Amino acid sequence: MEFDASIRYTGYVCKCPRVTDAAGLQMEKGCRLVQKRVNWPITAMLTLVLLLVPQLAMAAEMEPLGERLPVWSIVPFVGMLLSIAIVPLINGEWWENNQGKAAIFWSLVFLIPFTIFYGMGETVFELFHSILLDYVPFIILLFGLFCATGGIVLRGKLRGTPKVNVIFLAIGTLIASWIGTTGAAMVLIRPLIRANKWRVRKKHTIIFFIFLVCNIGGALTPVGDPPLFMGFLRGVPFFWTTKHLLLPYLMNSAILLVVYYFLDRRAYKKDMEELDGKIPDDGEEGKLRVEGARNFIFLGMIVLAVILSGVLTKLPLFADQATGEAYGLKLYEYGGEVVIWSYLSIMRDVIILVAAYLAMKFSTKEARAFNDFSWAPIAEVAKLFAGIFITMIPALAILGAKGASLGLAHPAQFFWGSGVLSSFLDNTPTYVVFFTTAASLHAHDVPGVMTNLGLMPEHILMAISCGSVFMGANTYIGNAPNFMVRSIAENSDIKMPSFFGYMGWALVFLIPLFIINTLVFFLPYAA
Repeated sequence: MEFDASIRYTGYVCKCPRVTDAAGLQMEKGCRLVQKRVNWPITAMLTLVLLLVPQLAMAAEMEPLGERLPVWSIVPFVGMLLSIAIVPLINGEWWENNQGKAAIFWSLVFLIPFTIFYGMGETVFELFHSILLDYVPFIILLFGLFCATGGIVLRGKLRGTPKVNVIFLAIGTLIASWIGTTGAAMVLIRPLIRANKWRVRKKHTIIFFIFLVCNIGGALTPVGDPPLFMGFLRGVPFFWTTKHLLLPYLMNSAILLVVYYFLDRRAYKKDMEELDGKIPDDGEEGKLRVEGARNFIFLGMIVLAVILSGVLTKLPLFADQATGEAYGLKLYEYGGEVVIWSYLSIMRDVIILVAAYLAMKFSTKEARAFNDFSWAPIAEVAKLFAGIFITMIPALAILGAKGASLGLAHPAQFFWGSGVLSSFLDNTPTYVVFFTTAASLHAHDVPGVMTNLGLMPEHILMAISCGSVFMGANTYIGNAPNFMVRSIAENSDIKMPSFFGYMGWALVFLIPLFIINTLVFFLPYAA
């Protein structure tokens, strides 16, 4: 049977079942025309994309992404934050099993429209920056610290009385600036949880641990918190923060420790009443002693790797001293800009991963079991922050493009501006944006510090540093160790507040403190 082949292009297809006759020859039988279904909405959308993408790609080369993005492009980021805040309250079991799916969903809600309207080239470029250059080092650092501290065990008779708990928090606050807030948090959170295992009321202890050890404690050196490290890379002297942030650090630490002591003493009395005045015996005897101390070597390797990745950029061997651009592998080029994976970043990440491997190899299973070590906390952080890093691309782009037009001039404005945004965005790029904005003021009639971007007004730099570091404590996602500590606590059967519940604690105990900071340290000074 013959038919016109052109019929395939008229919106119809020919359905001709084939049969074989007795001689073995194939014959057409029962041919019929069937109308072909066309999904016109999808076809129209794809056609529109093919027409628009070239023009949009050309526009991408003309102006910064943040100038072109509409404000509503931050909707996926808001959706990601609200999912973390609300879904666990509605269906906690579903959330535990589907966190990764939620992160993927909101990432696609951003990526698909962004790719349609701005092109694949710009999408890949932004993903390289956000995932490879920001997220991967972030999660590698957390992973390394998580592994190194998981095998360090504090044994002996240790009871979570108000006095012992205050000592824990004070020690953590003191060492956080020297081994990093994440390092201090991972070293001390498990012994603190174990010391308070018998307590009925203990979530307030974890909350104040986040306030002090995970955030305020990191204010004195560039090692303490990543935003200060970015300032160090831009020419701020290493001990500048030690000198200029010491008073805010001491005042905030002292006030929070005193408030915590009285809060915990009240809770302790109620716990003792419910336990008939007897502290349960956990079987631990003898003096306090540390097991797995060799893991401090691996912890030191991680801290040293982070420091070297910044210090060595000042050497001609690793970076162009004229432009400050680090040498590395050129991964992707778009719109005249190149994504470079610096050799120093590769070196840092390799050292951290080696330290993590050695920590797991040489720490005992008994030590990890004693610490209730599991991969659940780091897995939760990895999944959720992947979604956060992707969906916050528009927010950071808009802030970077329009930060200089925010009308900021007074130290108090920089303190609250950098602080509020650091509560919800990654505080490191937020610090960089406000740092650059402050440098554009070109102030010469006030005390300042000379940086790579020029003279920086002293009290404005102090305000940006304090805001970025201190206000990371306002939410669970304000700083990386916040979420880690929360996950470890919940993995140890401590019922922690919800996202908004935690913000309520911050509103009661931190915001009044930050108002005092404003009145004492920033309001009296003009830019």
